[in-house]
Amino acid sequence: MRACRAALLFISRPTSLCVRMDSSNAQSSELKLYNSLTRQKESFVPLAPPTVTWYSCGPTVYDAAHMGHARSYITFDILRRVLSDYFGYHVNYVMNITDIDDKIIRRARRNHLLENYTSDEPSLSSLVTDVNAALKPFTEKARRESDPDKQKMLQGVVEKVRTTLQEIATEEQSKNSVASLLSAAADPLSDWLDSRLGPHITDKSIFASLTQRFEQEFHCDMEALNVLPADVLTRVSEYVPEVVDYIQEIVAKGFAYESNGSVYFDVVKFSSAPDHTYAKLVPEAVGNLTALAEGEGELSAGGQAEKRAPNDFALWKASKAGEPEWPSPWGQGRPGWHIECSVMACDILGEKADIHTGGVDLKFPHHDNEIAQAEARYGSDQWMSFFLHSGHLTIAGCKMSKSLKNFITIKQALEKHSARQLRLAFLLHSWSATLDYSQATMREAQYYEKMFNEFFLTVKDLLRKQPKGVDSYLKFSDREKQLLCRLTEARAAVHAALCDSVDTPQAMRVMKELVNTSNIYLSEQSGQANARLLHSIASYLTAMLRVFGVISDSSPVGFPLATTQSSENMEEVVMPYLSLLADFREDVRKKALEVKGQCLVLLW
Repeated sequence: MRACRAALLFISRPTSLCVRMDSSNAQSSELKLYNSLTRQKESFVPLAPPTVTWYSCGPTVYDAAHMGHARSYITFDILRRVLSDYFGYHVNYVMNITDIDDKIIRRARRNHLLENYTSDEPSLSSLVTDVNAALKPFTEKARRESDPDKQKMLQGVVEKVRTTLQEIATEEQSKNSVASLLSAAADPLSDWLDSRLGPHITDKSIFASLTQRFEQEFHCDMEALNVLPADVLTRVSEYVPEVVDYIQEIVAKGFAYESNGSVYFDVVKFSSAPDHTYAKLVPEAVGNLTALAEGEGELSAGGQAEKRAPNDFALWKASKAGEPEWPSPWGQGRPGWHIECSVMACDILGEKADIHTGGVDLKFPHHDNEIAQAEARYGSDQWMSFFLHSGHLTIAGCKMSKSLKNFITIKQALEKHSARQLRLAFLLHSWSATLDYSQATMREAQYYEKMFNEFFLTVKDLLRKQPKGVDSYLKFSDREKQLLCRLTEARAAVHAALCDSVDTPQAMRVMKELVNTSNIYLSEQSGQANARLLHSIASYLTAMLRVFGVISDSSPVGFPLATTQSSENMEEVVMPYLSLLADFREDVRKKALEVKGQCLVLLW
């Protein structure tokens, strides 16, 4: 309840004018969030209010950030801003960077080996020989792939390489032939090179170079999207000693075991303990060996023989030749994927925390394994109070995936749409549901942007023209009283929507209706419009859009003008011209209505 009381700065008290106000007004509301742990909306009560402790799974930095990342991090940014700037909580937001991972090792080695191969400038004949050799295992890999979408993608690569080889065989050979074949065969060739030469790589700096590059790009993308930086940023590479200590505690309590230099979590032992339950988020996924294998990583395919049971997962991986390694009581190795988040979250936030966020695809096995690790380490039956998962993102109705190579990077998206438009699109969809990134979705976002912007410009023009001093205070007629009532109702309705698991689509609909009601008031107003009342409405809408992160500056009303000058100075220059344009449009509208009326008289 403390949080909702803090939010009352956004809510007008019901007045006698607003006879339509629901008797259960916004002051009786409480914030509820959809909790993936219980699969229902629950009252949000932090462990130590007004502080909220929050851990968010960050990116694995081996490639450019894409719209799937934007789906998660814009979503969590909106939720974070609402809890902080609307409900008044002090949010301690922690995010990790995964810079040790099988994907990173594979990508760094493949890039390094392909670059070296290319720099040696192979002849076309030797390149053709190598590509044919590389194509055989890659074709077999495509044949064995169980995911139909991924198999189709791999087969497409095979066909592209074969087509390029045929074209080279029938056309005049040149340097362009080498370049085109290297481009077409990059995936099978780098796979082949890694299988032969990967274990012989001794330059371990290639892994850090890759992760540092893409971490920097990720932060730049987040800044471009107006996503607030984390209060605390943790990197796995900086937490290896803490990971080792954490694993030792789990081993000491009997919930993990060493095998051939690796350490595995004993799922059977944990599940049989009276105070523990495995897979709290997705219990129906227990036994999904495909998901478990994906969680173990590409370089751990041969580890099943080391496990006591198929569901056991790696806490510590013994490193093989050509892989980065750190010392441990079990020998040289590196952390498993799941352990890192448990360790870093607990190190910063303690044994228990309020919120854990991540994409819906992380529920199982990643988040379920995190929960098991933390509960095993501390002997508790609850680690996080709330798990909030952002929904999937599709591209025009189709699944998006890096492994399918059909993703749109954030930079590519920002070439077509502004960060404001992308955020509006996300606000118009439930944060926990699937969002389809399509032309229709972006058209709706652009409509909202245009609607708000035109209303803000209209209000600014009225404010510029209104009398100064006491003459600016006009008596309220019934129409102004009704409009004031609509503002009060809108504040309460938006508040109720945000209390209902931060229902931003409903909040945006209410705000849209408030703009429409205000525009009707303006269009039907025969005398002078009440600029002060409209200013109150525009200020409220601006404040809410700022809470949502749509507006990033401190402008009292409306969107800032994109310029090197200050917004206020630019408005002083531009507003007179906008006013002339608005007056012209109004004259045209009135003339059209007059002509329409005359036509109706003639028809009559």
